[in-house]
Amino acid sequence: MPASHLTTIGFDADDTLWQNEQFFRMTERRFIAMLAEHGEASVVSANLLKAAKRNLGLYGFGIKSFTLSMIETAIEVTEGRVSASTIAEILAAGRDMLSHPIEPLPHARETIEKLAGSYRLVLITKGDLMDQERKLAQSGLGELFDAVEIVSDKSAATYARIFSRHGDGPQKSMMVGNSLKSDVVPAIDAGGWGIYVPHELTWAAEHAEAPVAAPRFREIADLSELPALVERIATAD
Repeated sequence: MPASHLTTIGFDADDTLWQNEQFFRMTERRFIAMLAEHGEASVVSANLLKAAKRNLGLYGFGIKSFTLSMIETAIEVTEGRVSASTIAEILAAGRDMLSHPIEPLPHARETIEKLAGSYRLVLITKGDLMDQERKLAQSGLGELFDAVEIVSDKSAATYARIFSRHGDGPQKSMMVGNSLKSDVVPAIDAGGWGIYVPHELTWAAEHAEAPVAAPRFREIADLSELPALVERIATAD
């Protein structure tokens, strides 16, 4: 077997296998409306983004972290005068996010089914443990994966560890996702393949430059193109 032979494929979850960011955008619009009398929409939105980025190291990724960031932003924008009823409304908005049904993206199931059995499939997602487990269960895709890893962050070290645990190391692995910053670049840095599947909505904090010069970088329009790409890479190996 060549040293580069592909044996393991990792998949991101949110906005790669199912819709996620659209619920954050919808809730952000609801939040901006709550604070309309205290600031322009662009100002409230900018402050929320700053708070969310600032809090990643404290609360991690996910709905709970976003809800706390909304509360913090409301306090800042109103200079401490935010009402208890508004705080209650923010908390209700966060709870509503946790109840949205999971909407798989086109080609997600059929693509995973085509690859299952021929490759070790690992779901690698970051965020709140309970919420990610809920979404995976509701998606109906969980039984198709050989392993599931819910992590606090995605780095080259994260991928090296996961692909060594569940596969034959990063050199024989591929990561598929919609975030260049979290899914693609660090997987390539670890020695693996990074496959970028753009999504029309990607959080600003996840933006990064595409590593177009990297030999193991590829971009596909949607998941339907993945099986053919995997076959080409495997054949080249």
